[in-house]
Amino acid sequence: MWHELEMHAFLHFGLNTFTDKEWGEGDEDPAVFNPTAFDADAIVLGLKAGGLRGVILTAKHHDGFCLWPTATTEYSVKHSPWRGGKGDVVREISEAARRHGLRFGIYLSPWDRNNAQYGASGYLAIYRSQLRELLTNYGPIYEVFHDGANGGSGYYGGARETRRIDKRTYYDWPRTWEMVRALQPGAVIFSDIGPDVRWIGNESGIAGDPCWATYAPVAEDGGPAAVGDVRTKDAATGHRNAPNWIPAECDVSIRPGWFFHARENSRVKTPAQLLDLYFQSVGRGANLLLNVPPDRRGLINEADLASLAAFGRIVRETFSRNLAAGARLARPEPMERIIELHRPAAFDVVRLREDIRLGQRVDAFAIDAWQDGAWSPIAEGSSIGPRRVIRLNGPLSTTRVRLRITQAAAIPVLAEFGLYRLAGAEDL
Repeated sequence: MWHELEMHAFLHFGLNTFTDKEWGEGDEDPAVFNPTAFDADAIVLGLKAGGLRGVILTAKHHDGFCLWPTATTEYSVKHSPWRGGKGDVVREISEAARRHGLRFGIYLSPWDRNNAQYGASGYLAIYRSQLRELLTNYGPIYEVFHDGANGGSGYYGGARETRRIDKRTYYDWPRTWEMVRALQPGAVIFSDIGPDVRWIGNESGIAGDPCWATYAPVAEDGGPAAVGDVRTKDAATGHRNAPNWIPAECDVSIRPGWFFHARENSRVKTPAQLLDLYFQSVGRGANLLLNVPPDRRGLINEADLASLAAFGRIVRETFSRNLAAGARLARPEPMERIIELHRPAAFDVVRLREDIRLGQRVDAFAIDAWQDGAWSPIAEGSSIGPRRVIRLNGPLSTTRVRLRITQAAAIPVLAEFGLYRLAGAEDL
């Protein structure tokens, strides 16, 4: 299921939205949180128009402010003027997501710059209680997202000091993950090293090429990696033949920052830039996690909406028609496929997919087109896995296209060999 999403949304929203910060210190007044025009349905519909099939909400960022009325701290929406202190952002977004057919996931920062217990053993019980509330009160969760923020300066209940923790031991992640498995067995767990989904190693939204879904996490010093090792080796490419299926997720913001800042309204990524990211993330077998931060009204800004809608339309229209559908498969051999079209067709996108229930079998491939009475190479690559989407330099018209598997670990089992024409390319 997770692989089929291809693209989903991150929503960075909270006190930082109103204080114009990226990382709050933990001493910001909850009274500043007041998105008077907040509309969860409008937010979710904007994301859906962009082709995003899930949404992960920052239920708590590093400042410790909780977007739901948690029983674990007073530092939450219940002490804000929004909805008279009776509001619950998590509930409204989760319910809107279900109404409109999007999956819902949560981000809960392990670092808490507000909590006086942070850095001591007692904080783990608080963190797990917060996670339990989110995993039991808001319906099915498809992804639980953990990042690598691991302590530093903060308010910490008035101490105003710097607290450091041992990122390899303090959070005791295995026990926390056991709880996630028990409460939401259908959820995948994301962190720098997995255990289910890995960080790509950058926040530019670009996967490596190749990008293997298999990965054996290794720290930069060559030793075993731990959660919080945000510079694990080879995260962008993965490892061929590694024993663990830990596919890559590419996180990137539609704006320069992760939270909304009005000064960035003119710097929203264009549809062309989003399309480039699509081919460099989804097109390489990873999933794209695109951050679209609501503004102070509690809505997605008009500039973001326009870019998202145009990008979503291009992707939707491009893949609405497979030019190879109904074509004759002239040579259905395991290592070679030839598509014979009924008439010449112009295409500039090729999509390949393996049946990943059997793993990744293809190590290298080449694609040729029949041109002027002979085969002419047009593309080559290594990993395919969940998908490989190749954008050619321009439209190519032909009646025959050949896929050659030049190296494979076992007999290849393809789920798709499709030809498409990029929609709206003239407007980019």
